[in-house]
Amino acid sequence: MGNIALTDVIPQDSLERQLYFIEKCKAYVADLQEKLGRPLTCCTQTFGCQMNARDSEKLLGILTEIGYVPVETEEADLVLYNTCTVRENANLRVYGRLGHLNGLKKKNPHMIIALCGCMMQETQVVEKIKQSYRFVDIMFGTFNIFKLAELLYSRWTQEDQIIDIWDSTKEVVEELPTMRKYPFKSGVNIMYGCNNFCSYCIVPYVRGREKSREPKEIIMEIERLVKDGVKEVMLLGQNVNSYGKNLSVPVTFAELLQEVEKIDGLERIRFMTPHPKDLSDDLIDVMSKSKKICNHVHLPVQSGSSRLLKLMNRNYTKEHYLELVDKIRSKMPDVSLTTDIIVGFPGETEEDFEETLDVVRKAKYDSAYTFIYSKRTGTPAAAMENQVPEDVVKNRFNRLLETVNEVSRSISNRYEGTVQQVLVEDVDDHDASYVTGRMTNNILVHFPGSKDLIGTLVNVRLTECRGFYYMGEQENA
Repeated sequence: MGNIALTDVIPQDSLERQLYFIEKCKAYVADLQEKLGRPLTCCTQTFGCQMNARDSEKLLGILTEIGYVPVETEEADLVLYNTCTVRENANLRVYGRLGHLNGLKKKNPHMIIALCGCMMQETQVVEKIKQSYRFVDIMFGTFNIFKLAELLYSRWTQEDQIIDIWDSTKEVVEELPTMRKYPFKSGVNIMYGCNNFCSYCIVPYVRGREKSREPKEIIMEIERLVKDGVKEVMLLGQNVNSYGKNLSVPVTFAELLQEVEKIDGLERIRFMTPHPKDLSDDLIDVMSKSKKICNHVHLPVQSGSSRLLKLMNRNYTKEHYLELVDKIRSKMPDVSLTTDIIVGFPGETEEDFEETLDVVRKAKYDSAYTFIYSKRTGTPAAAMENQVPEDVVKNRFNRLLETVNEVSRSISNRYEGTVQQVLVEDVDDHDASYVTGRMTNNILVHFPGSKDLIGTLVNVRLTECRGFYYMGEQENA
């Protein structure tokens, strides 16, 4: 069933080739559904960053196009994990879930299990899955997610485990079907890979070197999204501040933002993730004058110790980082700043840790993503001596959380009593008579309203601050 006819000519153009295999898969799925007398279901699970989440929307778009019905449960006909390998516990979670899937697959002979994403770019991971999890049907990496339909068809027609891992690629195929989580907002990849080689980070090894998309491609994609109802986009890259350096005609990230701002119908622009060493005065200036760029900067510090920052290969000092914070706040006094912080990097002393707490107090973050250092095999930091004892790390981690929360509480009520514009995202989880949405600074607001407000921009008076979110009332309701 479903074999490629000898007379078929498979297109060589990457997009046309995948559209060809989507049609082949459609026919296969339709035949199998008729045979089983029921629809085929799929479940996708995303581990990791916003770029993974955007990739998963593309993967789900392909699956729904070929006929699968998305479900939340892993008791599905196809389960796909889009994996992350930034921290070891992400890998362990996937291995644990695979054990559960093995039992489900024994009950469903038609079940397909597929793995993709950053974990698959690690040779030792692929070898472990080949040896210990032979029931996994398909493995592919970060560079060829657009090939899902072709890989599926290969699995159905060859009956062997399909492994297709690329080390790099020049191909970017963005025009395939996508199923967005939110109809009114979307991520947009502006670049891939990373050239920074922070000593603790596996990303450059699994995502490859930096490669920027052409500005006209990005603008065309956002224009299509806006026509489809999108009001907010998040521009995505491992280091968006270095966007455009490797283009034949170099373009800065600040210049790209100015072009995106011109798109009619687009209401909000976010971006993730900037690197402090590349954040330019031009970018701060563009943000301060913009009517669409959101009033929020996520600026990962990782550590407040200049000594550790050097060991981390971050290419800035504590002093430079705090100067950058002052520059941002001088141009955007009301900005919300958030950050990433690692506790327990090899060799971290109590003095180093106190420097980090000092940065938290001086930068006045609205919130921080805090992580315990995770040793990743293949990175320079994994081979460093003076790994910090676990009990010391846990103590410091708890003290960091206390300090972050203390700082956040001291500034979190600054919008109380003001009217702010909120993009409504969903019905409130705890009270169906309320809706929830985000201000331009990314802070959540809950207020009375109905589901017909979802996807609209609403003026809300913030009546009460409750730490990391606000309660409010719609103005002119």
